Amino acid sequence: MKKNKTGAVILGVAFVWFTTHFGGGFASGAQIYSYFVRYGIWSLIMPVLAMLYNTVFFAYSLRFARKHEVYDYRSYNNEFYGRFAPKFSNLFEILYICVMCVAPAVAFATGGATLSTLTGLPYLFCTFLIGVFIFVVAIFGTDLVRKVASVLSICIIAGLLIVYIPNIISGLSGISEAAESMAQAELPLGDALYSAFLYGTFQLSNIAVFVQHAKSFDRPGDAVKSMGVGFVVNALMMVMVVLGLMTIYTNPDAAGQSVPTLFMVQNGVGASFMTPLISILIILGAVSTAVNMVAAMVKRICGERKNTSGKSTENRKFQITRKEIIAALVCCIVDFGIAQFGLLTLIQKAYSFLAYLAIPVILIPYIVHMIATRFDTKN
Repeated sequence: MKKNKTGAVILGVAFVWFTTHFGGGFASGAQIYSYFVRYGIWSLIMPVLAMLYNTVFFAYSLRFARKHEVYDYRSYNNEFYGRFAPKFSNLFEILYICVMCVAPAVAFATGGATLSTLTGLPYLFCTFLIGVFIFVVAIFGTDLVRKVASVLSICIIAGLLIVYIPNIISGLSGISEAAESMAQAELPLGDALYSAFLYGTFQLSNIAVFVQHAKSFDRPGDAVKSMGVGFVVNALMMVMVVLGLMTIYTNPDAAGQSVPTLFMVQNGVGASFMTPLISILIILGAVSTAVNMVAAMVKRICGERKNTSGKSTENRKFQITRKEIIAALVCCIVDFGIAQFGLLTLIQKAYSFLAYLAIPVILIPYIVHMIATRFDTKN
């Protein structure tokens, strides 16, 4: 019984990684295209290397959190950075605020671009509709979203398989043509490696989201197992998306698409059925990430609710304070404004900016910590 529970926790935390990773950029295919596919044949291996890079850092952080029993990211950072915490914990806060602005903005842009492509409505109006929906759900629906996270991830994976597998099988000739074209282009390995490095580095800020889940592990070593499972799931899904996007790689209109996945489906098999399905998956992935990010920022601004009325927590669950409404509204307005820069610009420029911020705040300190403490085994 205990073994089953441990396995469920290991799998559950691995799914938390996937649902966090599967946001607007991933769902639309724009993220995978921008950081991998456009660098040619190397795109078949670079997602695996990027996820392996993330696995090492995520497993290390979760193991550290469980071993030292620090489960909120501020306490975790104070313990991890030690005597350097006064500077680096605050730098991490700045980085995370930037993430909280950019990631939901990408979700706004993804949902807006998808709706605009489907309906023909203006992009500005579509991002507004997505923003209204996120605002409402961020206030009323966070408990529900959190409770169904594992189920949601299974549905997303199933949906991706339904969409991508038939398109990959029917587009094998297109994949072969793309591979041949990519090989002839002889794009530099160094550029592909650097792009994969940037992709993995901007993902490192998710450590702030993950450490709270370390509390559910029976022992620190479970973190390594969980992230191992997460590596397999994330790497396989990314390679599958790469193969799917390769079916449209030689199409001259593919490079300019803000939602490459939707373009792939519209030019693939079963477009009448697949188009609404992938659209739902894209919007679902984008909105779920944005809701969690906006809700987390609202909680950070407003703090935990204090029960001073004597009512049960269950009765108070749907009571929203004015401060929470204002905080959520401000977050959504800011993200709506940032989203107007466009999905591709946000993914190519803003994510790279976050990666550069993460290098001195997370990457270098973690490498130093791993060496100095011999992977946290030295007293």
